[in-house]
Amino acid sequence: MNDKPKSPWGSGGNDDDGPRNPWATPPGGKPRNARPTALDEFLRRARGPGGPGGGGGGGFPGLPGGASGRSLWLIGAGLIVLLWIVFTSFHVIAPQQRGVVTFFGSYSRTLEPGFNTTFPAPIATVTKIDVQEIRTEDFPEGGSAQNLMLTGDQNIVDLAYAVRWDIVDPQDYLYQIKDARGTVRATAESAMRSVIATVNMNQAITGGRVDIEQRAQALMQQILDEYRSGVRIQSVAINKADPPASVIDDFKLVSAAQQKAQSDQNVARTYEQQVMARAQAEAQQFDLAYAQYKLAPEVTRRRMYYETMETVLAKNNKTIVESGGVVPYLPLKGAPPRIAEAAPQASASPAPSTGGQ
Repeated sequence: MNDKPKSPWGSGGNDDDGPRNPWATPPGGKPRNARPTALDEFLRRARGPGGPGGGGGGGFPGLPGGASGRSLWLIGAGLIVLLWIVFTSFHVIAPQQRGVVTFFGSYSRTLEPGFNTTFPAPIATVTKIDVQEIRTEDFPEGGSAQNLMLTGDQNIVDLAYAVRWDIVDPQDYLYQIKDARGTVRATAESAMRSVIATVNMNQAITGGRVDIEQRAQALMQQILDEYRSGVRIQSVAINKADPPASVIDDFKLVSAAQQKAQSDQNVARTYEQQVMARAQAEAQQFDLAYAQYKLAPEVTRRRMYYETMETVLAKNNKTIVESGGVVPYLPLKGAPPRIAEAAPQASASPAPSTGGQ
């Protein structure tokens, strides 16, 4: 009854009753020349050279202490500073680029293509701008929706066009406008609507496209220059100019009727020119005949009579001549009767008198 319950690890002392505590010091103290355990080695390294049993000075495990450690830290910091200066002070500008330099946030200069140096960041910063890239804006964006505009004759036209632009002044491009692409699109939309409002529907759809493109480009450039945007409009191209989709079938019928009317007018003008030319030629011939008539009236009158009768009688198959001592034809001797009958009859008619008519 007086016996104490025994621990499963024993008493930890020299009592041999029960199992011995594995965490207790073995009997007789630490054995001489015993090798340190892995746990002791880990704790010694964690304490560092300045810990109990170590050398002087603190630090991280694995780094030498004292003057050697401080030298390595200085060398590492120097390398970091050197890399920072190299990567922020030396700049290579490509042939199609320009570099805009700011000094403490203010514009300083523009770097030309080649190898350039500046103060390191954040003292100076460089923004590279591609000035040779041609940017294209399509209206409407995506090309699927309608882009309806009102013409000068109160008609509606569905217009699709493209604007090509590039950067001519990097400084103004970066600091004068906030959204360059949005500014270009708004300017192009406003300028094109302004130009379309001054032309009629036929000009917008048919032959007036070139003039509209040139006027729109000039107006866009004028507005962007007033903004000091640093943007240059390269070209404006109208890709489609049609009536609205709801009336395009009726418009085609009207267009076909207009084309037919234009064709009929061209035919009438051609006929008019031919008649006028023929009348002018006959008038010239009459003037020439009249000049001959004034020189020899009788001879000219007789010649004109013969020419007229020749022209008239040449179109007739038969000619009737009244008998009155006029022999219509002379039959040939020995000729068959049918051949004699089929022979052409000589026509005769009284010549005009030689009187003074």
